[in-house]
Amino acid sequence: MIDTNSKDGLWMRLAALVCWTGVSMGTIAETIHPAKLSNTELTGYAFKNPNTIVTETPTGKIHDLTSLKSSDGKFASGMYSAGKSRFDITEPYGVDEFMFFLEGSVTLTSDDGSQLTVNAGEAVTIPKEWTGVWETEGYRKIWVIYPASGEGL
Repeated sequence: MIDTNSKDGLWMRLAALVCWTGVSMGTIAETIHPAKLSNTELTGYAFKNPNTIVTETPTGKIHDLTSLKSSDGKFASGMYSAGKSRFDITEPYGVDEFMFFLEGSVTLTSDDGSQLTVNAGEAVTIPKEWTGVWETEGYRKIWVIYPASGEGL
């Protein structure tokens, strides 16, 4: 007979409880949940999340919130807002990025001089090899990024 008050007896009871609940010792799985941005969050409320990265710039604050990062680290999505800015992208963009603009617009001028303006309610996908000029008076967007290597997230 096992003394259930002893150290070994306590471990036996714990092992029986673990087996009874159907959970293997050392393999308690974390429940994975979908990532949602509600209508309220899409209006900018999401940036109140404590995980939002806020960067001060001469033209205002940039807000960047990652709402999902895949378990393999090669896919992420979130929301971003920025004020007036212009960037000369001389090195390839680095990631494949889908963007849906909720507010504002951006004008993308490719190296060959062709221009594309993306307004609120429209979407664009920028390939990682893209170079050119990014210019905006300000915007808020949903972004989805896929870097094959997982870098840049």
